[in-house]
Amino acid sequence: MDIWLLIQAIIMGLVEGITEFLPISSTGHLILTAQLLDFWTPEKREVFAVAVQIGAIAAVIYEYWGKLWGALIGALRGEADGLRLALGLIVATVPIVILGLTFGDQIKHYLFNANTVAIALIVGGVIILWAERRPHHIKEQEVEQIGLKKAMAIGLIQCLALIPGTSRSGATIIGGLLMGVSRKAAAEFSFFLGIPVLMGAGLLDLYKSHDILHTQDWLVLGVGMVTAFISALIVIRALIRYVSNHDFTVFAWYRIIFGLLILITAYTGLIQW
Repeated sequence: MDIWLLIQAIIMGLVEGITEFLPISSTGHLILTAQLLDFWTPEKREVFAVAVQIGAIAAVIYEYWGKLWGALIGALRGEADGLRLALGLIVATVPIVILGLTFGDQIKHYLFNANTVAIALIVGGVIILWAERRPHHIKEQEVEQIGLKKAMAIGLIQCLALIPGTSRSGATIIGGLLMGVSRKAAAEFSFFLGIPVLMGAGLLDLYKSHDILHTQDWLVLGVGMVTAFISALIVIRALIRYVSNHDFTVFAWYRIIFGLLILITAYTGLIQW
């Protein structure tokens, strides 16, 4: 086994775990990191970029197992909070599943590139700055209080994340905040919403790409997933503490500066993205 390839998988796993739940776009960072590292073949790196998300989302299941299990049991018993959360996650998942299955291959072909990532990072950063300057009237403090209409609206906003560089967590958290959901509840709903979306996308991509993966390739994927799990678990815990006392302005400026840096280096030829 190529040791450098495993080191690259660890780096990619760290990038996924650190960026998946921050409003800075994990897919965008994975695309850029893979190009800088010249990681794997183009076909396999695309599979890795989607499949490695399974490790990150497994961290959510591990961290919130008690709440998720309680919501499931509550839903089965007809309890209001559990039923509301379960149904909310279902209706919020439907739009991106439909669009992803319909246009997934075209999105990968046309939008998985540095220019798209850079523009999406900048636009998303400007939107976050605008959103943070608006007054926020919080109506739902806890994730179980989010109703079906708001859940559907957040699900529709999540579809923007099909554009690499947008950030699924950023779109859903800021969208929830604008609709009166607290930062903590919006972040947790975004975490939970990632379970069917990211787990499903990762497993589907592995199934569709099994013919291009050889036996040794699964070790590379496994190393990336485990690294993503550990790093994502740390980030999830840190983010929940962070949003209790801070807004997302710092992430907005990071997005704008990083996006401009990508465009400048590409235009000058300093980096061949």
